[in-house]
Amino acid sequence: MNWRNVFVLSLLVFAMPLFAQEEEAAEEEGPWSGNVKLGYLATTGNTESSSLNSGFTINYKLELWEHMATAAAIYSTESKVTTAEAYDFGWKSARNLTDRDFVYGRLDWRKDRFASIEQQFSQTVGYGRRLIDTDKHQLNGELGVGARQSDLADGTDEKDTIYTGRLTYNWNISDTASFGQAFLVEAGSSNTFTESVTDLRAQLLGSLALVASYTIRNNSDVLPGSEKTDTRAALSLEYGF
Repeated sequence: MNWRNVFVLSLLVFAMPLFAQEEEAAEEEGPWSGNVKLGYLATTGNTESSSLNSGFTINYKLELWEHMATAAAIYSTESKVTTAEAYDFGWKSARNLTDRDFVYGRLDWRKDRFASIEQQFSQTVGYGRRLIDTDKHQLNGELGVGARQSDLADGTDEKDTIYTGRLTYNWNISDTASFGQAFLVEAGSSNTFTESVTDLRAQLLGSLALVASYTIRNNSDVLPGSEKTDTRAALSLEYGF
């Protein structure tokens, strides 16, 4: 497969709505929002290669409820041999208690064909608070508890009760640029999973933006011969809606 042709074709598809919708008058915001990403990815750790990455986020807000679905995938080949293959999917439903407080439920599924822990599925419920909520800065904190099931590369599996903590920060630097930082800790008796995601977003044209991101993932307990930490550096084009 020629990834360069796929990349160019996809960019054209994503950009088409920009030229079909150049109206100055802004319509009233609806309950739906989200984005679609496509870009280049470099990985280190258990896999070291170059590849393409893709993903999307969809949000739905109605009165006291907020729902969010996220998905991401990376895939890479070298000399027609697959060298990296990973998928993520997440779902979150939250109900606002006040302007700042909310309760939530989360489902998170992660699969990495080349990692010591090939697959993880966690289910959590918890409490969250909007610690900072201004036009420039937003900081959310979450604390949760739940369960996690993990499939290891050696064929064994683990089941844990987990405790989670999450911080999500966004800084609107200007009308066309923003900085984001998210940090997650998912602690269980057999393994503690941590993830840090840093991104810088710059608007290019209309709803099209350029996003540079850096992800660090760590598992405290892995199989012999596997690395505990994986990193992902990505440069992507994002179309927001």
